[in-house]
Amino acid sequence: MSDIKQAPDDIKADRTLDAKGLSCPMPLLRTKKEMDKINSGQILEVMGTDPGSRNDLPGWCERSGHEFCGEREDAGFFRFFIKKG
Repeated sequence: MSDIKQAPDDIKADRTLDAKGLSCPMPLLRTKKEMDKINSGQILEVMGTDPGSRNDLPGWCERSGHEFCGEREDAGFFRFFIKKG
């Protein structure tokens, strides 16, 4: 999967959502709620274990006007970074 966007090493999140252990559609629903809690330009980090989020979150960002800054794979979970539009 070479089309995966890697998050920059120096990215800093303003807020973190722990969605580990949740299955689709819960990570996306929780992400939508968390985005309401941050200001435009701030970055939300979403930690999750659902591989479907690798497609769901970038697609949702595109449709909702947020910027998908990329992802990182950690020990047993993914970290997704979203900048609020």
